[in-house]
Amino acid sequence: MAIPSRTVRLVLASASPRRRELLALTGWAITVHPTAIDERPRPGEAPAELVRRLALDKARAAHADHPGSLVLAADTIVVDGERILGKPQDVEEARAMLLALRGRSHRVLTALALVDSDGREQLELCETMVPMRAYSLEAMAAYAASGDPLDKAGGYAIQHAGFQPVELERLAGCYASVMGLPLCHLTRAMRGWGYEPAQDVPGACQRFTGYDCPVYGPILRGER
Repeated sequence: MAIPSRTVRLVLASASPRRRELLALTGWAITVHPTAIDERPRPGEAPAELVRRLALDKARAAHADHPGSLVLAADTIVVDGERILGKPQDVEEARAMLLALRGRSHRVLTALALVDSDGREQLELCETMVPMRAYSLEAMAAYAASGDPLDKAGGYAIQHAGFQPVELERLAGCYASVMGLPLCHLTRAMRGWGYEPAQDVPGACQRFTGYDCPVYGPILRGER
């Protein structure tokens, strides 16, 4: 039996304003509780293993502070070939990342972790291939200098209206996941525990992003 949405409050273990914006589209109430963990990769750790571990570590840390609550955490990494791109430390590193990604496709992996009031855990992983535009060097330098890339894995925001780094006509995966929270994966996981969102999540997400999503149906059906 589905649990009415008004009775559900998620503790979001993230300070990301983008994740808060996306999560608000579901209609579930939110309490924000950022966590600090060691995000360094372990020797030999594969990207998918890393992003799952970090999401689960964040969720467990927040659950320790909010026992009896339903906790959500997420982690996003950008993978260029075999190289994991984290958040750039400065403008120079942001420029280097953007130059490496320019005109090419790379992978974005977002994992989300849920821990419920009984300590049950769920993990979801969304992987999206992201085709980047061959943006001009001038536009790239101006965007890097703006400071916007410094809190973003890979040094860019897919939703940035001015820079528009991604060739959206060729994107064939989850836009929200590249922003930091795959909403249909979250909806699927929550439904598995009997929690139904108050909103039409795919519709709300597409209106918010302006992206005609081709993958929400298969995701919600558990086919990918």
